[in-house]
Amino acid sequence: MVYGDIGTSPLYAMRECFHGPHAIAPTPDHVLGVLSLILWSLLLIVSLKYLGFVLRADNRGEGGILALMALAVPNRADRGRRVRLLLALGIFGAGLLYGDGIITPSLTVLSAIEGLNVATHIFEPYIVPLAVGVLIGLFTIQRRGTGRVGNMFGPVMVAWFIVIGALGARGLLHAPGVLWAVNPLLGLRFLLTTGWHGFVVIGSVFLVVTGAEALYADMGHFGIRPIRQAWFMCVLPGLVLNYLGQGALILRDPAAVENPFYRLAPGWLQYPLVMLATGAAVIASQALISGVFSLTMQAVQLGFLPRMAVTHTSSQQRGQIYVPFANWVLLMACIALVLGFGSSSRLAAAYGIAVSLTMVITTLLLCFVARRLWGWKLWKVMAWAGLFLGMELAYCGANFLKVGQGGWVPVVLGGALFVIMATWQKGRALLRERLKGAMMPLDLVLSDPSYMSCARAPGTAVFMSGDPRGTPLALLHNLKHNAVLHQRNVVLTIVVSEAARVEEGRRIEVEKLRSDFFRVTAHYGFMEPPDVPTLLEKCAEHGLEFDVQQTTFFLSSETVVQRKTPGMARWRAVLFAVLARNAQRATAFFGLPPNRVVELGMQVDI
Repeated sequence: MVYGDIGTSPLYAMRECFHGPHAIAPTPDHVLGVLSLILWSLLLIVSLKYLGFVLRADNRGEGGILALMALAVPNRADRGRRVRLLLALGIFGAGLLYGDGIITPSLTVLSAIEGLNVATHIFEPYIVPLAVGVLIGLFTIQRRGTGRVGNMFGPVMVAWFIVIGALGARGLLHAPGVLWAVNPLLGLRFLLTTGWHGFVVIGSVFLVVTGAEALYADMGHFGIRPIRQAWFMCVLPGLVLNYLGQGALILRDPAAVENPFYRLAPGWLQYPLVMLATGAAVIASQALISGVFSLTMQAVQLGFLPRMAVTHTSSQQRGQIYVPFANWVLLMACIALVLGFGSSSRLAAAYGIAVSLTMVITTLLLCFVARRLWGWKLWKVMAWAGLFLGMELAYCGANFLKVGQGGWVPVVLGGALFVIMATWQKGRALLRERLKGAMMPLDLVLSDPSYMSCARAPGTAVFMSGDPRGTPLALLHNLKHNAVLHQRNVVLTIVVSEAARVEEGRRIEVEKLRSDFFRVTAHYGFMEPPDVPTLLEKCAEHGLEFDVQQTTFFLSSETVVQRKTPGMARWRAVLFAVLARNAQRATAFFGLPPNRVVELGMQVDI
């Protein structure tokens, strides 16, 4: 599943080099040069960079741009210039990956179904409606979970790589001279002799590695070892054979550049191949969709997006999640792209910018991880970064030439997500400052006889608090307006770690403040959903037992209002207020029993 995007690149990558808007003449030297660039891009970017280095940067088993950012920035409370820059890079990279998650399903499904035009043009008016129908079906089954979807799609993907490898080998037999493309000097000669036009073609060559970022984001769903084994045992051989076969076909018949992938197959195999390609395209989309789900949960837990519903779809394997809101937003965006662009060639022009920029950001963040966690010397980091940044910046430059042909779409999408995440983070920081100013130290409240001598209600009260040292606003309001406390009171603070997961031994800290007051601090990783009832059950191991039916949960509900002079730009303050109003309610997010919750509201201006 994680190689679905890379695995379906043969549907359009070679075609765009020799038939797209920036096509180059299919001469023998050009074909061998482009093939050399394709093969060495796969080896250096995917095999060496991502499988060799990037997958080592796992955050307790989780990958993705935000997990990498958390490794590079261990303390986000530090507001130094370097920390702010790394946070901005991570957030922007996450936004770009969302843009990639929208374009990939649209492009791969369209390019697969367009294979019907190779056999006959009868289906041409139905290509777009068929693509929309396939996308609707794909996003509808996401609720079944990654594991079940993988069980359905796994055999299809294995068949896909076997078939494309066999088709490539068949084409290769007719022109074995294309094997010279393994010589990297042919790719270098192509760039030197074609000049500017060759540089432009790099943007199409880059399409062969566009799924590399998704395999890192999906690491938490499947694990490092299976991802590496699948690449070297199945995916890479199938891709290399198919690209070489397409090159051999173009050398024999230059007219085949219109669709070299489908021209490799004999006529009787066209319709079955279209069906198989459509299945593979669906799986290519699945890789990005799963990555977006993981990215969304990371962003919510790290404080870059508002709370939203996250469903864990497997009780046996961690990391398999479904995010309904992200799923349906992706579907609507994909349908809009398919209807707006209408063909895979137009969409291919919009593809690549987001992924190439994300790759550059990954390389930069990994440099800091290598220095901090792996203890690399500066010269080693510089040499490593120089090798990959040189290639990736060239890819970026070539892809930015596509801005006028639709390349602006992923940049705008990524920029919009960056603004949303940066605004939410800034707004939450301002909100914490305002609440902190209204908060009294808990020790001061506990030592005040006027508060502690008030009437007592039976049972236990749990007050949720973002600051373990401060008095929860819900507790203060309860004392001031109701003049009552419960027989036992617990201040509960949930701390989200920069690590993906926290060891169970470090999960809970219980501190007895008085005979009737306790402070509980719970630690969670950014890939672990907080479940308060389960958490309270585990407090029994620390000498604090709960009966949920005798426990009342107190939450403070803040309504954000805008100051005359807000702490950030007025439009951002409005955006933050809208996001805050539409966030999932804390009761559902923390798994609290609805009939045991009391919410005390207040207005907070920012």
